[in-house]
Amino acid sequence: MSQQLDTNTIAEFLIDNPDFFEEHSELLARVKLSSPLTGRAVSLQERQMEVLRDKIKLMELRLAELLRIAQDNDAITEKFHLWTRSLLSARNDVDMPHTLVAGLQSIFGVPHATLRIWGVSEQFAHTWFASPVSDDARIFCNGLTAPYCGPNQEFEAATWIEEAEQPKSIAMLPLRVEGATEAFGLLVLASPDAERFTSDMATDFLTKIADTAGAALTCLLD
Repeated sequence: MSQQLDTNTIAEFLIDNPDFFEEHSELLARVKLSSPLTGRAVSLQERQMEVLRDKIKLMELRLAELLRIAQDNDAITEKFHLWTRSLLSARNDVDMPHTLVAGLQSIFGVPHATLRIWGVSEQFAHTWFASPVSDDARIFCNGLTAPYCGPNQEFEAATWIEEAEQPKSIAMLPLRVEGATEAFGLLVLASPDAERFTSDMATDFLTKIADTAGAALTCLLD
């Protein structure tokens, strides 16, 4: 009386004997599988080719996505270079804040940008960027360990944008001297588009912008 084998036993046997089909290659042509593409029965070799083609297609899609990301990063890096060069070309210290925010708008295509700095030297006390900032806004700024991105929740900083309609989304970048814990200013980027600055967006480049802006603006501090 022959013993009937279940599928698990057969599967375990094939795993333990990977050379089985090499020793019995004639069986490969007789094994038939159902193709998910056509629904017809195909040989094991054909099914393996279908699986391989699917894997290659997925790899091609993944490669295309990686290339797109790389191109986007290259474009941002080039914009960052142009913006940094504009800061180095600023004619004098008092021009630096205007050059900085104007560059963010023109080079990065940010609809609105402005900033405030506290603790500036006396010679800059009358300037637009040294306008009064509330204690609450300074406390909020000091609490930011990374740029804030998201909806405008009636932030004081949003009122610094001189537009009739308040922005729908906003990015707030604390400005610090390297190594300092307290901020000396706040850089504000804003947009009427609610999806321009969102809470789930990456902030790596914004952090670099904040670091560069902080270094460029320290010349204005007392």
